[in-house]
Amino acid sequence: FLSQYPSPMEKHVTAVETVEEKTDLSTGIIYRRRIATCQNVIPEILRKVTVCNSLSQVSVLKVPDIYLEEESWLNMEKRCMAMRSHCLTWTQYASLSEESVFRESLENPNWTDFTQKGRISVTGAGLLNCVLEAFAQSFLKQGVKKGIKIMETLLEEQWG
Repeated sequence: FLSQYPSPMEKHVTAVETVEEKTDLSTGIIYRRRIATCQNVIPEILRKVTVCNSLSQVSVLKVPDIYLEEESWLNMEKRCMAMRSHCLTWTQYASLSEESVFRESLENPNWTDFTQKGRISVTGAGLLNCVLEAFAQSFLKQGVKKGIKIMETLLEEQWG
């Protein structure tokens, strides 16, 4: 369902391109690397923030799109998928990354255990570093809830 973008379930993602896909013949693990193009969701007031570089002040947040790289490893034999993503935009000022693992529950093979970790760090914006980190943290927390809802909806549609 989410192979076409934009999607009603994920309206901020405008495009996703698979740039690498391969299967390890010895383990059967499918590896994918994708680049996602997302709308810039940073509020206009924060986009006005400027940072100083060696020549001038630059408004680095005022871009129309944000690019994310996502890597995934799917192991059908162990019924496990791991994903890692990070932001490719603003790498000299911010670090945003996320790791997720979906695996068969030890309690019940019909259940899925889901774990997720995220890291956010902003530098170069002076006193606004904390404001930008707080916004990113809030946005990512909302994204986690939304991602779980999307996954539940897709699973329900496919397997009832």
